[in-house]
Amino acid sequence: MSIIHKKTRTVKWLVASCVLMFGFGFALVPIYDVFCRITGLNGKVDLIPAQPSSVIDESRQIKLQLVAVNNETMPWEFKPKTVVTRLSPGEMHQTAYLARNLTERMMIAQAVPSVSPSEAAPFVQKINCFCFERQPLDGRSEKWMPLVVSIDPSLPKHISTITLSYTLFDITPDTPSTVTLSERGSL
Repeated sequence: MSIIHKKTRTVKWLVASCVLMFGFGFALVPIYDVFCRITGLNGKVDLIPAQPSSVIDESRQIKLQLVAVNNETMPWEFKPKTVVTRLSPGEMHQTAYLARNLTERMMIAQAVPSVSPSEAAPFVQKINCFCFERQPLDGRSEKWMPLVVSIDPSLPKHISTITLSYTLFDITPDTPSTVTLSERGSL
């Protein structure tokens, strides 16, 4: 076997390996999301409205901690109206988060929820949540974003505290001219 043939074979093997590694890396995020949804790992929760429970378990109280986090590139002030509340499983709790755009330009945000402990994620029912939609906000303005949440009464008895955390991400298009006034109203 000649040296040129060996080198050609090695280059083909390296190129194929790179393509396979890139493909695996590209597929890893969707695979991980499916795995998290199936197992409840990492506190992944659905981004669709839940139906409220018709049963309230008044025999116990759950401490619900609300947390607001800005992604490192998000120049907004973001905080919950109440940081800690207590509610009975099945009871609906209505609150809100304040979003204040500290920049001069219109921006669009998306909130991504997370629940801790992850075992509690399937039992946190978001009836109405600002995380279901994009949140446009003009420069130097603010708004209260509503949240109506309930805890499923079938929550395991050993869980007494749940942390519901929202991370706010900037999803504003790169060029402001791509968002028209009519689109802003529908976002």
